[in-house]
Amino acid sequence: MMNRRTPLLIIAIIVITGIVLSCENKNSSIPKFDILSLPSITAKTFETEFNDSGRLQVKMSAPLMQKYEPKDNPYTEFTSGIHVVFYNGKITPEGYVTAKYAKYTDTNNLWELKDSVVVVNETNGKLETELLYWDQQKDRIYTDRFVRITNQDQITLATGFESDSKLNTQKLKKVSAVIPLKDAQ
Repeated sequence: MMNRRTPLLIIAIIVITGIVLSCENKNSSIPKFDILSLPSITAKTFETEFNDSGRLQVKMSAPLMQKYEPKDNPYTEFTSGIHVVFYNGKITPEGYVTAKYAKYTDTNNLWELKDSVVVVNETNGKLETELLYWDQQKDRIYTDRFVRITNQDQITLATGFESDSKLNTQKLKKVSAVIPLKDAQ
């Protein structure tokens, strides 16, 4: 014979069993977040000046600057472009560099410039390419990509380039065209 409490006990066991069985571990579906992948510094409308003995050397500006500091290879990214003006202690600029993307790696003092890279020196010589590296320690700029170099006399097209940062000692590889400008006028 059944006690009056028995049906209530059976219903309670069924409800509790249903609740326990319907629970699942939701923690496994939450993605892990690595705080070290975030920038340690972010600056919008970034502008800075570098001086040596009170004399202006460089002005740098960018819409966005992000500094990352992983232990093995800290770097700074300029994902919205960069504009650098060189003064070398003079009042008027000696040259400038622009690119739509730049990355500076701290450990080896290496700049990587990408997308619509333009370098102009003090004699208005212009280098245009899609990828350019600048090794600050060696004062060398180089690329293995297509370059267009324009100066007062000619336009030179080549694939591969190396020079000092002021474009004074240029070494071109695989020159595809030299177009004299004086004859074209």
